[in-house]
Amino acid sequence: MRRRSRLDIWTFVLVAAWGILIALLIWPLSSILRSSLLDNDTGAFSLVHYFQIATIKAYQRAVGNTLLAGFGGMTGALLLGVTLAFLTTRFHIYGRALIQTLAVVALVSPPFIGAYSWIVLFGASGVVRKGLDAIGISIPPLYGAAGVILVFAFKFFPHVFLITSGALASINRSVEEAAESLGVSPTKRLFTVTFPLILPAISASALLTFVLSIADFGTPRIIGRDFNVLATEAFNLYGSEVGGNPGMASALSIVLIVLSMIIVFGQRWVLRKNVYHSNMIKKPERKQVRGFKAVGVHVLAYAIVLIGALPAIIVVLFSFRRTSGPVFQPGVSLQSYERVISTISDPIWNTLIFSSTAVVAIVITGTLIGYLISRRPGIATGALDAILMVPYVVPGIVMGIAFITRFNEPPLALTGTGLIIVMAVFIRRLPYSARSVAAALKQVGPNLEDAAVSLGYSPGKAFVKVTVPLILPGIMAGALMSFITAMNELSSSLVLYVGSTITMPVRIYLSVMDGEYGTASALSTILLAMTVTAVYAAFHLSGRKESALL
Repeated sequence: MRRRSRLDIWTFVLVAAWGILIALLIWPLSSILRSSLLDNDTGAFSLVHYFQIATIKAYQRAVGNTLLAGFGGMTGALLLGVTLAFLTTRFHIYGRALIQTLAVVALVSPPFIGAYSWIVLFGASGVVRKGLDAIGISIPPLYGAAGVILVFAFKFFPHVFLITSGALASINRSVEEAAESLGVSPTKRLFTVTFPLILPAISASALLTFVLSIADFGTPRIIGRDFNVLATEAFNLYGSEVGGNPGMASALSIVLIVLSMIIVFGQRWVLRKNVYHSNMIKKPERKQVRGFKAVGVHVLAYAIVLIGALPAIIVVLFSFRRTSGPVFQPGVSLQSYERVISTISDPIWNTLIFSSTAVVAIVITGTLIGYLISRRPGIATGALDAILMVPYVVPGIVMGIAFITRFNEPPLALTGTGLIIVMAVFIRRLPYSARSVAAALKQVGPNLEDAAVSLGYSPGKAFVKVTVPLILPGIMAGALMSFITAMNELSSSLVLYVGSTITMPVRIYLSVMDGEYGTASALSTILLAMTVTAVYAAFHLSGRKESALL
C-alpha cells in the first residue's frame, strides 16, 4: 500500500476544519453554557436558572409543552409517513409520481408557512370557519397544542415517507413470504416481520421529526398562542430589550439541547447490537388491488399528500386575492405582489445574497470535511464527524442567541451585520454538504486518486482533478439542499437580523404577526417558487429524490 506523508495538505485542511468548528460552533455554544451558569446580579457561578426551571410553573409548562409538541408531531408524522410509504411500496397506485411530488411540496415549504395557512383556513377569521358559520356550523379556531401538533405532523411526514420508502423497498420478499406460508396473518406479519426489519429507518425518521419539532420556533409562535415551548420562551426572555433575562434564556436553550441529545442517544441505544437486515434475494412486489380496497388505498394515499401540500396551495391561491388588513376580499388581484415589489423587495435580495454566500462557503468546506471523514479515518476525523452532529440537534433560536452573545463586542462585534447571519446559516447547514460528499465518496474507490498521486500529482491536485468530478452529483445535491434550507431559515435569523438585513422568512413571519396576510402570501409564494426551483435542480443533478432531500 502506498505510504502517505503524515504532513500533507490534508493535515492542514483538518486543522482548518477544527478551527472553523471551534470558532463558529463550540465557542459560541460555550457562551450559552457559561451564561446559564452565572447569576444575573453577582456574575458568580450559580445554578439558580436551572433551579427556577425546575420550580417555576411557567418554565415547567414550557418543558412539558416542548415534549408534547415533539412527541405529538413525531407520532403524527410517523403514522402518516409510514402509512403512505407502505401503501406506495406494497400496492399499485396510479399517479405515484404525483404523490411523491406532492410529498416533496409539503417537505420544502417552511413550517411557519404551514402554520399561517392553517390560520387562513381555520383561524379566527379563517375562510373555512366563516363558510361553516354561514350555514350554522360553529367550530373553534385552530390554535394551541392541537394546531401545533397538526402542523408538525403534516409538515414533517415527508421525511418519514422518503426514509421508510427506501427501507421498505429493500426488504427481502422471501422473509415476508415465509411468514405468510406459516399462516401468519397480514396484520401480524406487518408488525412482527416487516416493521422490525425497517426499525432503523423508523427510528431515524422518528429522531429527525422529534428534533425538528422541538427546534421549530415559527409554528408555535404563530399558531400556538398561549402554548409556549422552550424555543419561544427563550426568544421572549432574550428578545426583551427592557428587563431581558439572557441567563434564563441560555438555561432554557441548554435544556432544549439536552432534550435533543437524549433522543439521539436513546435512538442509538434502541438499535444497539440488534441486526435489522436480510440478504436481498427477492425485491418486494406491488400488489394489484381492486374494488373497494383499491378505492380505499388510493383515497388514503392521496388524502395524506393533498392535506400535506394544502398549505403551499392555499398560500399561492390567496396571494392573488385582495386584502384589507387580515381579511381577504373577493376578486383576483396583484395588489400584494405590487406592494412587495414596490416597498419591501430588500428581503428577497438579502435572502438570495446571504444564502448564496453561505452556500459557496458550505460547498468548499463541506466537500473538504466530507473527504476527511471518508478518506482519512482517525481519532481527529472521527471526533470531527461526531461534532458535525451538533448543528442537527441545536435549534436555530439557540444558535442565534449563541452568536449574538459571542459576537456582540469588539474585536468581533458582528451584531447587526449580514455577515453574522451568513455565519449562522453556514454552520447550521454545513452538515448537509459534508454528509452528502461523504456518502458519495463511499461509492467511489480511492484507486484512481492513488494512481494520480503515483504519477506525480500532489494529493490536493489529485483530489481536484480526479475525485471532485466523480463525486460532483453528491456535491451539488448537498449544495442545493443547503441552499433550500438556508433560504427558509427563520429561527436564527429572527434573533440576528436588523432592519437592513431582514430576510424573506423573517419578513413573512412579521407580516403574519402584524396581520398583513396578503404580503405574507405573496412573499411566501415567491419563496416557495425559489425553493421548488432549487428542489427540481437537486432532483435533476442527484438522480434520486432521497439523496437530494436527506
